[in-house]
Amino acid sequence: MDIPNRPRPTRDPSRHAAPQVFDYLRERIIALELPPGTLISRTELQELFGFSSTPVRDALLKLQEESLVDIFPQHATMVSPIDLRLARQAHFLRRSIEQEALRTLTLMEERAAVVQQLEAVIDVQAALLARGDLPGFEKADREFHRIFFETAGVPDLWKMTRRYSGHIDRIRRLHLPMPGKALQVIEDHRAIVAGIASGDVAAAQGALREHLSKSLAFTPDLRARWPDYFRD
Repeated sequence: MDIPNRPRPTRDPSRHAAPQVFDYLRERIIALELPPGTLISRTELQELFGFSSTPVRDALLKLQEESLVDIFPQHATMVSPIDLRLARQAHFLRRSIEQEALRTLTLMEERAAVVQQLEAVIDVQAALLARGDLPGFEKADREFHRIFFETAGVPDLWKMTRRYSGHIDRIRRLHLPMPGKALQVIEDHRAIVAGIASGDVAAAQGALREHLSKSLAFTPDLRARWPDYFRD
């Protein structure tokens, strides 16, 4: 297991050990720093964090629950391929919930402050894109969508959708560097915010539906480029 250009993780004494290992690995799996097929060494993780085998095992079991790793007992642990069936289900779940969150937000009388907050995130994305910082751009993208759930009063549903998002997020991460994709994300976000600002639920939801569907629709092209990354 080799993660290039990554500093040694800092142990946080205020947190339990297993969630630290889980978050570290999940982030790198989603970012494709650990691509499908990568072997994960429990011994290396123990040495990297200075933890015992138990929290490392627990973190890997939790990743297995999200189908992000395949564990072969007494043999190996490997980053799982992108599962298209799970990606489609995650897309369906997020689209369904996020459209309702967006509806609630768009119908709020006092939504001007939220519009300003969303526009500020878009400005950050534009600056990050200009610097070529795609990891930062992706983080800002998540913040843009998280605001919908937070403002609608359902922040726990954002956490739930994130738990199921591992496979669709990897598809989006593959898609993001494609020419014009990041700029299209910014344009989509602006269209969503325009619908919110005008109080037009249909326009806001329509822009969101189109926005969320693009990476999944582009999957055949991605699969042609990286056939070993996918399974049906």
